[in-house]
Amino acid sequence: MKFAVLVFPGSNCDIDCYKAVEDTLGEPVDYVWHTATDLSAYDCILVPGGFSYGDYLRCGAISQFAPVMAEVAKAAEQGKFVLGICNGFQILTEAGLLPGALRRNMSMKFRCHDSVLKVVNNATPFTVDYAKDEEIIIPIAHGEGNYYCDDETLEQLKANNQIVFTYSDNPNGSVDDIAGVSNIQGNVVGMMPHPERAANALLGSEDGKRMFTSILKTWRDRHGAASIR
Repeated sequence: MKFAVLVFPGSNCDIDCYKAVEDTLGEPVDYVWHTATDLSAYDCILVPGGFSYGDYLRCGAISQFAPVMAEVAKAAEQGKFVLGICNGFQILTEAGLLPGALRRNMSMKFRCHDSVLKVVNNATPFTVDYAKDEEIIIPIAHGEGNYYCDDETLEQLKANNQIVFTYSDNPNGSVDDIAGVSNIQGNVVGMMPHPERAANALLGSEDGKRMFTSILKTWRDRHGAASIR
């Protein structure tokens, strides 16, 4: 299985994502610049956190027009796995690959600390190694993590089981405590917390590690490959 970690001007969690794949899975992983026009070699695309294009206009508003995003949309349509983390989540909503939007935190302050999440949907390619309703510790680091959608969209998210994670301690005012959502097909997930920063005990939590093992497990199940090392 081959991973791509996208890099935009202003990305700052790309190395964290790269190391999480490399250290947790030992699978091939490449940095892919925002000008790339071909992602056909990759099975999973990670859209990392940071401040892409300086967060000008809105977080992710400029990044949605980067050449690589047309390829991300194509990969998502083909059923490949796409995970947007923090700024990556914002980019995916701006690009229309995920519903909703991310607004300023209700407190109007940047929040950076561990957060307790509940795994609402453990049937996505990113969550199969978790138990449903399991509580996990994943850190957050954002100023615009307040997830918003209208009532109609919220009802659709619930009906289609698209709410993947919720906060136990809602740190930003997100609608219905939402921390992460998926597209209808489940192969595209966005979340504000950082699983790549919880992939090693030295970081204070290993709860994010299973997001990466889930991806590889699902891919191997679908492709008949050997079980994870």
